[in-house]
Amino acid sequence: MKYFKRLLKLALPFRNKFLLAALCMLVVGAMTSSLAFLIKPALDDIFLKKDVNTLKWLPIAVIVIYLIKGLCNYSQTVIMSYIGLRIVNQLRNRLYAQMQKQSLAFFSQNPTGILMSRITNDVSLVQFAVSEAITSLLRDTFTLCGLIFVIFYRDWQLALIAMVVFPLTIYPITKFGKKMRSVATATQITMGSLTSILQETISGTRIVKAFCMEKYENERFAAENERLLKFNMKSVSIQAISGPLMEFLGGIGIGAILFYGGYNVVQGNSTPGNFFSFLAALLLLYEPIKRLTNANNTIQNGVAAAERVFSIIDLTPDIEDKPGAAELPPVSRGIDIENMTFRYEKKPVLKNINLSIKAGEVVAFVGMSGGGKTSLVNLIPRFYDVSEGRIRIDDYDIRDVSLRSLRGQIAIVTQQTILFNDSVRNNIAYGNIETSDDEIIGAAKAANAHDFIMRMPQGYDTNIGELGTKISGGEKQRLSIARALLKNAPILILDEATSSLDTEAEREVQEALDNLMKGRTTLVIAHRLSTIRNADRIIVLVNGEILEAGDHETLMKKQGEYFRLYNLQFKDEGSDEKNGRLAKDMG
Repeated sequence: MKYFKRLLKLALPFRNKFLLAALCMLVVGAMTSSLAFLIKPALDDIFLKKDVNTLKWLPIAVIVIYLIKGLCNYSQTVIMSYIGLRIVNQLRNRLYAQMQKQSLAFFSQNPTGILMSRITNDVSLVQFAVSEAITSLLRDTFTLCGLIFVIFYRDWQLALIAMVVFPLTIYPITKFGKKMRSVATATQITMGSLTSILQETISGTRIVKAFCMEKYENERFAAENERLLKFNMKSVSIQAISGPLMEFLGGIGIGAILFYGGYNVVQGNSTPGNFFSFLAALLLLYEPIKRLTNANNTIQNGVAAAERVFSIIDLTPDIEDKPGAAELPPVSRGIDIENMTFRYEKKPVLKNINLSIKAGEVVAFVGMSGGGKTSLVNLIPRFYDVSEGRIRIDDYDIRDVSLRSLRGQIAIVTQQTILFNDSVRNNIAYGNIETSDDEIIGAAKAANAHDFIMRMPQGYDTNIGELGTKISGGEKQRLSIARALLKNAPILILDEATSSLDTEAEREVQEALDNLMKGRTTLVIAHRLSTIRNADRIIVLVNGEILEAGDHETLMKKQGEYFRLYNLQFKDEGSDEKNGRLAKDMG
């Protein structure tokens, strides 16, 4: 129950409200017990003795009791719901913030749908455990205590007989609680998988339709949904059986009490009012006990969810600032990669890389897929950390400076353009939201984006849809270039920024990229080799190692791997001369 204790600790800042709610619940328990207590004077004094005075005050007392009980019930419900919702609000914020701290490796290992399920479904289950279950525990415990007092006050001998039944109820509550937690964990895992399928198929709906895989995806979703149904039915079965079992055990006790209590009334050892007051209190005990059983099931659900939530909150990020990390000053000299090796999940991706990049230099990385190009540039902003060696920027080991100051000096434009479901203006200003309209428009013009933006319905205030679905690929890319221009970072990473565009879009984007690259230290990953002919240096990576380095002319004369790749890309032209002309035209 350590996770439940951690949830309770989150309630400490609300202890004054919690105490007020507990007081209200105590009053609710007392009022419920009072109703059972008043049955004796109702029967003995009104119906048997015909006492008019009792007839006058007793109905008023019942009305007042119900009024007080209702007000206190309302107050404790509102207060406990506020506490539960506030705790969940904080927990969700902490969970989201912790996810934001994690490295790219974390997101590679955890599907998006699973993480979404943690923040939505699991945290909601925690709320039920905190607010509803704790409310039931306190309110029904107070009610039980009050009713037990009544039954012992009315007839202690009958009360002892009733108490024999209570130990019989403890075992099934404990047994069902353990089963409930196990089923709850499996249910939440399956819900995460279902959410993951939803996220994948909705975001990838074009591919699903293009490959006519609707039936396959329907079957995959249905299979996972069937698993969820089975776990939910197990949960329902466990909850459903607890009530009837409690009723059966209670029925045994009530049957014995009816016989013994009725015998005492017949023998004149007790009055009808006394016996029925006792019986009413005993019957009223059933509902609190039943709710406590359900509360235990809810708590087990919440604890299982809390365990999954805290497993992420407690996760130490792979990459974080060192204590006392320095601020990286504006880049002036360049980037040095020294004896660097990088492994991903123990698999070597880059091996013994040594490379110096001067400030303002344009360096392109080429090679076959899987050669380590993207991994290398991802190490510069510390999306991952090197396994051996080091990367320095102006003599600062990037692991010794703060992530904010490091990444603040790096702008990235990738093949997979990430835009947000927001206005054009806010997408360009992302990362610098306080910038002026003139600066936003200036960046858009430099990115060749201003004209198409002005043709949109609301211009810069037009919403571009989720992931920019309302605009074309070339337009998305130019918006991402405008965003990078506005950041005005001294280091620029271009990861196949034009590879997915047609010739016309590529021409416009390439012109925007040329504007972006001016005066910046630029690292380019190029699929189309024609786009990097004018790079200061071209680095050829093969199997995670630098095989060749030099400018375009030097590498072509060498007739090594770069020469092979270049001719392989333009082999249909038939000669190096034609290749060169084609490359010039495309560039």
